[in-house]
Amino acid sequence: MRKMLLAVLSRVLQTPAAAAAAGKTGAVSEASRVMVASRNYADFANEATFEMKKCDLHRLEEGPSTTAVMTREEGLQYYKTMQTIRRMELKADQLYKQKIIRGFCHLYDGQEACCVGIEAAIKPTDHVITAYRAHGFTYTRGVPVREILTELTGRKGGCAKGKGGSMHMYTKNFYGGNGIVGAQVPLGAGIALACKYFGKNEICLTLYGDGAANQGQIFETFNMAALWKLPCIFICENNRYGMGTSVERAAASTDYYRRGDFIPGLRVDGMDVLCVREATKFAAEHCRSGKGPIVMELQTYRYHGHSMSDPGISYRTREEIQEVRSKSDPITLLKDRMVNNNLASIEELKDIDVAVRKEIEEAAQFATTDPEPPLEELCQHIYFNEPPFEVRGPNQWISYKSTS
Repeated sequence: MRKMLLAVLSRVLQTPAAAAAAGKTGAVSEASRVMVASRNYADFANEATFEMKKCDLHRLEEGPSTTAVMTREEGLQYYKTMQTIRRMELKADQLYKQKIIRGFCHLYDGQEACCVGIEAAIKPTDHVITAYRAHGFTYTRGVPVREILTELTGRKGGCAKGKGGSMHMYTKNFYGGNGIVGAQVPLGAGIALACKYFGKNEICLTLYGDGAANQGQIFETFNMAALWKLPCIFICENNRYGMGTSVERAAASTDYYRRGDFIPGLRVDGMDVLCVREATKFAAEHCRSGKGPIVMELQTYRYHGHSMSDPGISYRTREEIQEVRSKSDPITLLKDRMVNNNLASIEELKDIDVAVRKEIEEAAQFATTDPEPPLEELCQHIYFNEPPFEVRGPNQWISYKSTS
């Protein structure tokens, strides 16, 4: 029946009378585009199997599978999520240069496959804590774009009421956004300890960068986590530069997945969302089965500098950045896979791009017009579920009330 209707529509569109009735050639072209999209939709594959790069292993006899099945629905969702994060970060760059966003701001574009692949492999009840490059994880954990951009501009509608900014965003089972290098790692072990204590079969994913990987507190945490067999995945997002220093200049060993020594580890292609997803599933199962912690290194790349104050080209060349964009971009890789395996059409993905841009623009409009929080709210929410109390201001004659 569908084929008959399409055939009739095709004949109608090809007649001069139909073109005259349309009044404009563009109307016919649009109808033709809809017809083609409809035909392609009927022909799309439901799923496809993909080959992936093999993970390097440490203290593991077997690793994640080198093949992965992705459904059409999953692919479209991954694509939209990664495009949303990419466009959100580019908008944040624009707002920062307009001096609407101020202070520290660390962008995540280039690393989208990491947070999207991780979220696709875990449960909403699992826990995530990361460093200050947190916008992507904030979004994948469930915070809307509007609340993220509004937090970046310091307005009331932000996810932290405009008082957290770029580095301090939170939501249920997501603990930030932490500004001290490496300090979130022992906190993540504490969350994993709570998971084990309450016996809910939950895990904690604790992320840090290659620049933080040499911190002493990380190795102390590895030791405690191994002794107590905590259900914690320690994830090093290795984007090749700690601030402006390459990993080769900063670390005697750049095999970050081996840094746990007595803890098993794996090194993963962090530019491939499917590779990240399958590796995270493997690591999550390791933790849930009572085997203790595991270390996972994601080899990735950031397109922006360390922060917005870093142009990102004084310690690496423009040619290097462009080469990564052209050969390893996570969104382009997923797009090519979907189109080449008949999971989606280029036109369909373009429609997603248009919808994402519209969402970002609307969110940015709200983020720049929402009011700033009043001074009276400065000391609110210091503690959770506590009676109100007075907080001294900058001198003894000024005080604020704090409520939970």
